[in-house]
Amino acid sequence: MKFNKGVLYILIGASFFGFTPIFAKIGFSQGYSLGQINIVQMILSFILLWSLTLIKRASFKGLHRKNILQVMVTGCFIGLTSIFYYGSMQYLPASLAIILMFQFVWIGIILEWIFSKIKPSKLTVLSILLILVGVFFASNFVNGDINGLPLKGFVFGILSAFTYAGFIFCSGKVAVNVDPWTRSSLMVTGSTILVLVVFMADIPAVLPLEKDLLTTAVGVSLFGAVLPPLFFAAGAPLVSGGMANILTSIELPIAILSASLILSEAVSPFQWFGIVIILAAIALNELSPNLFRIKKFF
Repeated sequence: MKFNKGVLYILIGASFFGFTPIFAKIGFSQGYSLGQINIVQMILSFILLWSLTLIKRASFKGLHRKNILQVMVTGCFIGLTSIFYYGSMQYLPASLAIILMFQFVWIGIILEWIFSKIKPSKLTVLSILLILVGVFFASNFVNGDINGLPLKGFVFGILSAFTYAGFIFCSGKVAVNVDPWTRSSLMVTGSTILVLVVFMADIPAVLPLEKDLLTTAVGVSLFGAVLPPLFFAAGAPLVSGGMANILTSIELPIAILSASLILSEAVSPFQWFGIVIILAAIALNELSPNLFRIKKFF
């Protein structure tokens, strides 16, 4: 049986995403603000992605004034996700912020229903319910450990899920025929502009650029905005869309495990149980159509 390299590429790319909370948390512990981390991260991502795009001599075919603006606006969702996701980590344990952001899975299904008129199947509804049950356990609500945590952290976490779902929804519909490298660079341009506008007051605090802030921003940028797209671009054409969604869900356990091992955050058996339910629900939603086709064939 021939091994599909696409599976490995996507697993590696999704695993990189799982390490971004580590660098964000370290940055906050060193006293840097949400604005400082986001500004340096986005500028670095902007420089790295455009450099790679130009080195690869990516095609600009298919671009025009209208869709350039659309791609950049889509990129603004990346900037908003970064703001809300890392903002949530300022108030909540990284493991909980990750779980809240991961709700983009069922939010994306709702967006497809509202804007694309794609009604979810009964199995999809079941998957959503299972995800919500998983969140109940994964948040450690059973042990009461979320009592006393700032409401602001939960609001930011859920907002990050909505903006990330919005990014996925829009990115699949805007300038889809344009070279992926060019699209990614234009998206990071939009997100960089947004972050600079939102955190305009923090720009002077970034300079002179300190070594610790640069290290934090390099980690967040590489593991969040540069390396994952590289591996996804290589792996996505080699596997089906449903399989890609299942493989990218490895980000959740990797992020939780890294928060536990590196940040020493306690993760209870109830939380791991909830994480397993969430992953099983995602697999059910993506695999069920194929399973039913096989059953019908037999």
